[in-house]
Order: sequence, then structure tokens, then C-alpha cells
Amino acid sequence: MSWLERHVSSHGVQLVATAALSGAAVAAGILGYQSMKRREAVDKLKASIPDINDAYHRAESLTEYGTTVAPFQRLSKEDERAAALARRAQQGDYDEDLILEQLARNRVFLTDEGLRKLRSSFIIVVGCGGVGSHAATALARSGVGKIRLIDFDQVTLSSLNRHAVATLADVGTPKVQCLRRRLEQIVPWVRFDCRNELFNASVAEKLLGPWASDPDNGQQPDFVIDCIDNIDTKVDLLHYCRTHSIRVISSMGAGCKADPTRIAVADISASTDDPLSRSTRRRLRLRGVSSGIPVVFSTEKPGPGKASLLPLPEEEFAKGKVGELSVLPDFRVRILPVLGTMPATFGYTIANHVICTITGYPIEYNLGSKGRDKLYDTIQTQLQGTMEKLIRADGNKDLVGLRLPLSKDDIAYVVEETWRGKSAVSGLANRLVLIPWKRPAGGFKIDEEWDKEGQRFIRMDLKDLVCMTKEESVRHEREVLTGSKTVEEVYEPEVLQRIQERLHEAEHYEKYR
Repeated sequence: MSWLERHVSSHGVQLVATAALSGAAVAAGILGYQSMKRREAVDKLKASIPDINDAYHRAESLTEYGTTVAPFQRLSKEDERAAALARRAQQGDYDEDLILEQLARNRVFLTDEGLRKLRSSFIIVVGCGGVGSHAATALARSGVGKIRLIDFDQVTLSSLNRHAVATLADVGTPKVQCLRRRLEQIVPWVRFDCRNELFNASVAEKLLGPWASDPDNGQQPDFVIDCIDNIDTKVDLLHYCRTHSIRVISSMGAGCKADPTRIAVADISASTDDPLSRSTRRRLRLRGVSSGIPVVFSTEKPGPGKASLLPLPEEEFAKGKVGELSVLPDFRVRILPVLGTMPATFGYTIANHVICTITGYPIEYNLGSKGRDKLYDTIQTQLQGTMEKLIRADGNKDLVGLRLPLSKDDIAYVVEETWRGKSAVSGLANRLVLIPWKRPAGGFKIDEEWDKEGQRFIRMDLKDLVCMTKEESVRHEREVLTGSKTVEEVYEPEVLQRIQERLHEAEHYEKYR
């Protein structure tokens, strides 16, 4: 008998093998049973969905949620059943264990309490294009309980390079309905409120109002997400939220950007290198809002070979008025170059901020522009010293009590909005100061009328101040303000043209302050 035959016939070996096989069979049976129970729960839920008929026609027409789908855009059988499942799930007919299993990774990250807050939250997404669709998708997948989608536009072929869930079958359908239909197939228990409307100030109260179907007279929104690319409606939305104490986060420009490492989150007062952010910030300041709104923006700078917004071709102008080429009055008519990955990154960054804020998860953004308040204090102090020196040089020795009619907010406005946080001469962004551009006709002197009333200050307009480095201001003061040279004799033509354009722009906006 061979060695193998002797051991196989051994009674002890047979017992060990039998025990091992029995253990494996029991383990496989337990795992199989658990898997079977999960499948049974899902199959039972799906089997309970009634067939589509006259009583359930809304799954086809979608009128329950707002704008109807055009007759020729019929839903597939799977879409119809998904819509019916979603209606049942949103009414509570869905296994809670299945929901918690789907959200298991979020649950262990945010804790049970954090997930509870997220699931009970109500978020409004205004603008459901490239940025908004990805933000809404991330929020729905993370378990947000109620999401209101607001957008007037439809899915187009050009939308498909950046939209989160749209397919060819969705082209021509409202973006809000496209999002709801696709997301309900992923998270059927999430409740959506679709508003196929254009947001503007006149309908802000209605569109940003409470979730009206709640029994407690409506839940107020926990967050509003601004993904609008039109400057007028964007400012209307942000101003409304800020003045009505609604938490809001805004997406700035993702177009012409390609570097995801340059994307940052900061207060709107600290955003840089973004034309949309600068325009939005300026208009909000004119309405009395200068901070308190977090924004997602890119600090990537334009350069040779990079995408840019090109002018309209001459043949487009020949067709008639340029305004007639836009979808709606005052909306942009040119195609903005967009790399499909960037709106998605913006959208997920926004969703991340909202999730962490609602759940109380600690997060701190590191932005190089922190500490700007100290910079404005320094510039204000240096400007005070410069003006005292100039007044003294013109013969006035008594400067006790002299004040400048400029607040720190005024200083911030001039530095950031007029001069973009850089020297007007060299473009450098360090050791900045403000200094008068030209010497007044009557010299630097204390205002005589106010001096009689006991208030000592020098009249000064924001449009008269230029941003320079400290070294450049020393030369400017010596040669122009206290010397005999004109600015034309000191600076190159391109510098003069740039400063003149900025000063003219500042004069235009100052009348609204």
C-alpha cells in the first residue's frame, strides 16, 4: 500500500476532512442565505410595482413633477418601472436596510448622526448644466433627502461632454427632468422637486421657498447651490440668499480652465484670477454685500496656447442684432470653451462643501489670500502717512486730527476690484500701497469748509488712487506728486493706457456706491 493510500484510509484524516468540508458548507450556506434574502427583498419590491396603465400614466408624462415630456419622447419600459418604483420608495415603501447598505461608506465616514442630518436635509440646485448636474448627482448618491432642481434649459448634444447623467435619449428634454429620471434609478427614495423655470429676482421667493409638501408647513432649504452662468441672475440669487439668511455656495467660471489643482474654495471677497468672480463681487458690493458667500473658483491664469472666449465671426453679426442670437435676452451668445472634466470637478467640490457643512464634518480650506484684512489695514495706514506728508509739503503744518474719508472696505474695493490686487505699473502683487495718480490743481490741502466745522480731512475719490508697490510709490511721489514731472513723462504709453482704462472703469462704478 502506498503512503497516499495509507493516509487516505486513516480514520483521523477522514474526520478532519469531513469537518473542514462541513464548515465550508455552513459558511457558504450562511453567505448564500444572506445574498438570497437581499435579492428577495429587491425582487419583492420590484414585483410589487404595478404595470403601467391609465392609473399610472404619470410615470410616462412626468406632469407630477413640472414640465411634461413631449409626446415623441416616450420613456422606455425600464424608465417607466423606475419611475413607479421611485414613487413607492418616496412614500416609504422601501427597505431601510437596503438604503443603509447603499450608503454604508458615507455612514462610516460621517457617523450615524451625520448621515441622519444629510438624509433629512433639503438642498436647492439652481442651474443643472455641467456643474449643477454633477453637484446634484453627488448629493443624491450621498443620501440628501430632498433636492429641488431649477433650470429653464433643455439637454442638447453639446451638453453631453460635461453633463453628469444625460444620454442621447435625453436630448431635447428639460435638464431638470433628465436629472430626476436618471437619479431616481440610482436613489429611488430621494425626493425631487423639478422647476423647469428661469430664475430671476421676481420669482426668487417662490423658487427658493420651503418644501411645500411637508406636513409642518414646509421645510426651509438647508443650502442653495448657485450654478448659474448669467451674471445678472447670479447676482440676484446670491443677493437674495445673503439678505434672507439662506446658506449658499456659488460656482464661478469653469470655462477656459484645465488645471484641477488650481480650484479653490474661499469667501467671495478673497477669490482671485477669475473674471466671473470679479464681476459678481463688484456688483454685490454695489448692493451692500461684500463677503459671507463661499465660492468655488480657479486661480489658473490665461496664457499662450490656452483656450479663450473668441469674438463672434463677422457672418454672425451680418445676420442681424447680436442679441437675437442668444437663447434669452441678455444671455451670452458665444460658445464658451469648456473642458468636460472641469465642470465636474467644480460640481463635486461644491457638493463636498455642502455635505461637510450640513453634517458638521470639520474642514478648513487653505488659501494663499488668507490674511487680506491685515493687508488692507497696512495699506490704509500707509495712505494716511503719505497724505500727511503731501499736505505738509504744501505748507500745512497742523495736521492733528486729520482723517481720510476712506474705510477699510473702500481700500479693499479699490485694491481688489479696480487694480485686481496688483501693481498698475509692474503687475507685481507684493508690498502694495495706494497713492494719488496726479497732483490736484490746487495742491494737497485740508478741506476748508469741513475744517470750519471742526472736522479735518482731505477730499479724496477712489478713482484718483492707483495701486503700486512701495518702491514704485516712492518714485511716483518724488517725481510726480512733489516734483515737476507729469505722468506722461514718467511712464510708458502702455502703462498710461492701462491705468486710464482702470480709472475710467472705477469712475463708472463709483457712482453706484
